[in-house]
Amino acid sequence: MVWQFWDLPEQMSICYAVCMVRFYQQFFFLALAAFFMLGSTSCGVTMAQKTADGKWALVPLADGFDFPVGKPNGDGYYKARGLRLKTPRHLGEDWNGNGGGNSDLGDPVYTVGHGLVTYAADARGRWGNVVIVRHAFREPRSGRVLCCQTLYSHLDRIDVKLGQLVKRGDQVGTIGTNRGMYPAHLHAELHFNILVNCGQQGIPKTAKNYGNLSSFINHYRRLKPEEKYVKLPIGCFLPYKDTEGL
Repeated sequence: MVWQFWDLPEQMSICYAVCMVRFYQQFFFLALAAFFMLGSTSCGVTMAQKTADGKWALVPLADGFDFPVGKPNGDGYYKARGLRLKTPRHLGEDWNGNGGGNSDLGDPVYTVGHGLVTYAADARGRWGNVVIVRHAFREPRSGRVLCCQTLYSHLDRIDVKLGQLVKRGDQVGTIGTNRGMYPAHLHAELHFNILVNCGQQGIPKTAKNYGNLSSFINHYRRLKPEEKYVKLPIGCFLPYKDTEGL
């Protein structure tokens, strides 16, 4: 299986002229790792540290990926719809509780892996409350650090903040109905192109930009843990209505 991720060293020129992953000295990584574990505020929320120019955030490498409901394996839920890039398109996966109807309303939604919250807002329209998390991970075969992001929508409640660091399995929100527009379910997407957001911004709806979330999770279920942080690009969020993103 071939995945077309954003390769941090090679492809981030879409956001900036040059984009390379650079690691800080080992002592600094250890300090950041401790910071990530302890939290940066009294309420336990850890906000990402940004570079002085505001173009990068320091993010821990993912150690694997789990399912966004019924963690870690999706227990108690089923995938009602999957990715379809041909008309009629469906750019992600719909997850429903086994009980059907609104039996899963208010159930927890989890981030699939370590990452940075780059969007947490009411996108209105067909989206409702949306959270987007940007991830960095080391591809085992090539050894390269790659980047992707996951989107969680129709949420009844958002439980994270813009710029927050999250760990695999952290709750980002709860399953909703988008104010009664749909029966309760989670709509989740995998983006290989981190410029994609709720507006889609005219970005081609192709396998280069959108991925099969379940296949991705199963393929990268467990990765070698690394106590390292990488510089992940921010400031790429394309305008969407009057909401703010990174």
